[in-house]
Amino acid sequence: MNISKKIIAGTAGSVLALTMASCGGGGGAGSATGDTLTIGIKYDQPGLGQKVGEDFKGLDVDVARYVAKELGFEGDKVIFKETPSAQRETAIQGGQVALIFATYSITDARKEKVSFAGPYFIAGQDLLVAADNTAITGPETMNGKTLCSVTGSTPAEKIKKEYATTVKLFEQDTYSKCVEALLGGTVDAVTTDNVILAGFAAQPQYTGKLKVVGKPFSTERYGVGLKKGDTELCGKVNSALEKMVSDGSWQKAVEANVGPSGFKVDTSTNPPKPDPCAAA
Repeated sequence: MNISKKIIAGTAGSVLALTMASCGGGGGAGSATGDTLTIGIKYDQPGLGQKVGEDFKGLDVDVARYVAKELGFEGDKVIFKETPSAQRETAIQGGQVALIFATYSITDARKEKVSFAGPYFIAGQDLLVAADNTAITGPETMNGKTLCSVTGSTPAEKIKKEYATTVKLFEQDTYSKCVEALLGGTVDAVTTDNVILAGFAAQPQYTGKLKVVGKPFSTERYGVGLKKGDTELCGKVNSALEKMVSDGSWQKAVEANVGPSGFKVDTSTNPPKPDPCAAA
């Protein structure tokens, strides 16, 4: 992969420096009309970020496309790159992606390495279990049981910090592998954000087999990852997110992508107002 710095012309003579990456080598320097914007997403999260054939679908994808268009990129000028949880910070720091929309919870620890625009959605950590399981009603009921989550994720870190003495954590690199482990009996439950779990439970191949416990025990604020300290880019992304909410596109994207799973969006917290951009 050949990585180069691209300069995008902004309004009123201002300029915006973005790190761009082209797939397969190549890629040129240039302007907003001739260059590509590489965005990190998840490939295996139904309703949020999923690769379906050669297409990409989900709330993260729709929000990313909207923001990209506001930045001057659309169609084949937007390149999506898979960024598993454990690779998100290094993908930004190494210039493999310019922005990340990948159920990326804003945390103080992550802000030491990257900056965030947003948030654009708020979820909560929950549990996914077998449909006939009535014993597991929360992490406090998993004494001695095995719980699957993804390496580098905030749900995995929360289990390590708060339930390490009672819960056996089984880590994978994707949530789809955790779901397969649950179906195969390797683990007793899967933990991540409720909106992600609802998307898996609603998949046709899992109908009647899985359920979300429905008792969230954290607050997860999905932000847009970008290069640390880039307040200009952060500001432009925040403006795009606010416009997406005000013109109704955010609500349509939520209904189209999250609605089919049956997940009920908490309107007391969604849509969230973006945080001020921090210089460091």
